[in-house]
Amino acid sequence: MASTSLLKASPVLDKSDWVKGQSVLFRQPSSASVVLRNRSTSLTVRAASSYADELVKTAKTIASPGRGILAMDESNATCGKRLDSIGLENTEANRQAYRTLLVSAPGLGQYISGAILFEETLYQSTVEGKKMVDVLVEQNIVPGIKVDKGLVP
Repeated sequence: MASTSLLKASPVLDKSDWVKGQSVLFRQPSSASVVLRNRSTSLTVRAASSYADELVKTAKTIASPGRGILAMDESNATCGKRLDSIGLENTEANRQAYRTLLVSAPGLGQYISGAILFEETLYQSTVEGKKMVDVLVEQNIVPGIKVDKGLVP
């Protein structure tokens, strides 16, 4: 039987506790409450701000049952190695074509709920001229960005 984990803030101790179990119910004295149940994949959060509402909507989209996250956050150097393996130069146009192939795969949104992008991809358009981020959003895929800069040699 799989267990469910949740990081919860403790209202009494004013610290974070790591809770593991099959069913977790957490209530904070503030206006927020979280209910997470194993096997039902239901997550309920109540909060007062529209920012919290948007965060909950995003989390529910990413955690959609049967869908995963596409990690397409390769650096330009790593993407260049992929291109080199098939005899292509590491140019922005070739990286754009490669990423267009990834984001425009038919039915992608049925299986992918989120995509981690490299910074270049965030501002890039497909070869057809449509923003890659827009192509993802139209398929109900939440775009995100890689925030680290990779390893330093």
